Amino acid sequence: MTTAKPIRIRPLLASATPLSTVAVQGWVRTVRRSKEVTFIELNDGSCFASLQLVCDTSIPAEILDQIATGAALHATGDLTPSPARGQRWELQVRSLELLGGADNSYPLQKKRHSLEFLRSVAHLRPRTNTFGAVFRMRSTLSFAVHRFFQERDFLYVQTPIITASDCEGAGELFRVTTLDPLSPPQGDNGIDWGADFFGEKTGLTVSGQLEGELFATAFGDIYTFGPTFRAENSNTSRHAAEFWMIEPEMAFADLAADCALAEDFLRELVTNTLNDCAEDLAFFDQRIEPGLIARLEALVCADFARMSYSEAIERLEKAPRNFQFPVAWGCDLQSEHERYLTEEVVGGPLFVTDYPEKIKAFYMRQNDDGRTVAAMDLLVPRVGELIGGSQREERLDLLSARMQKFGIAPESLDWYLDTRRFGSCPHAGFGLGFERLLMYVTGMENIRDVIPFPRTPGHARF
Repeated sequence: MTTAKPIRIRPLLASATPLSTVAVQGWVRTVRRSKEVTFIELNDGSCFASLQLVCDTSIPAEILDQIATGAALHATGDLTPSPARGQRWELQVRSLELLGGADNSYPLQKKRHSLEFLRSVAHLRPRTNTFGAVFRMRSTLSFAVHRFFQERDFLYVQTPIITASDCEGAGELFRVTTLDPLSPPQGDNGIDWGADFFGEKTGLTVSGQLEGELFATAFGDIYTFGPTFRAENSNTSRHAAEFWMIEPEMAFADLAADCALAEDFLRELVTNTLNDCAEDLAFFDQRIEPGLIARLEALVCADFARMSYSEAIERLEKAPRNFQFPVAWGCDLQSEHERYLTEEVVGGPLFVTDYPEKIKAFYMRQNDDGRTVAAMDLLVPRVGELIGGSQREERLDLLSARMQKFGIAPESLDWYLDTRRFGSCPHAGFGLGFERLLMYVTGMENIRDVIPFPRTPGHARF
């Protein structure tokens, strides 16, 4: 039975001196055998690099013969300088224990696998170089999100996953019900949702924003960071049915303050990525998107330009090129439009503000011109929209009228309107899809490859 306390490979590789009698454990990446020596590359997920184990003839052949790619091992030995090129240390093994074997059916044999294939083995793909790097960066950035807001005295709010409201008004909710799907109770107008578990029609949340606004009017500055769901039957590389959203809300704030927070937030997260994920970033820069590090470094130093929607439309209409989607005032900007503005007009990140009210959500504050709202999108090169936000409509009469215009019964959100009845104040916030941020900082092009177990139309395995 194993008794030695193992040390993670990351601190071992960073050791300044040789070490005697250390224990490690992890999974075999490769095995190379010769007559006198067996070399094993062991990885425990703590860092991108593996540790080379050197096993001489003192290790029983019956143990070595059972070791193959994918096996789990516990090894004890001495950490010594390695004569091999490209590695500083290796472990001269004195005892070796096979904790769990793997045979030739293990799907991650030493060869190049397509990302599409690895999605089919999502339970094993974290053991690969690519996905080990992705999920280490996901962990690091998750912590960085909380640190950013905590250092600025924002309150972390856990908003509900089950809700009776549709924040975006798009009707793309997954239904939550305990009613018999084959024979639900009927009322005068179809299914009697009053007989359901919650006594009304409910679904999985598409956003925590509305509840976040409630807390902002009590605590000032708050943020949410949690899972959201949209039943959008889309199979594009940018859409998933389950994803994580970061949504800060600030009381006593306008659109300019919202843009300033978004700029500081993105700049700091990218800085953290460069400082804390150097080894994994080097892999992405070499194998996934050449020039990635230079692009991220450019964003950290960039000026964030600002442009109204109307000016953006004028620039697009005068563009010396044709777009797949026609441009006209009142249209929603497409990815090709956003990338043209960031990559060819301003050459960096860009806030587009003051969008037509007809293409934005009901809760956004109406501008004095009567046709636009105080909304903003932060666009970045290569991706397009990364962050979307707005100043919220704090005036009860205008918000109620806008809800009716959108076909939302004000009484269905009476609790939301109460914040406008009692101590209403200017407030603003934004939303950032965490997976979209990860795609931006890793260069990965498909959202399915930056979330552990993607949920998309027709796929809910694992």
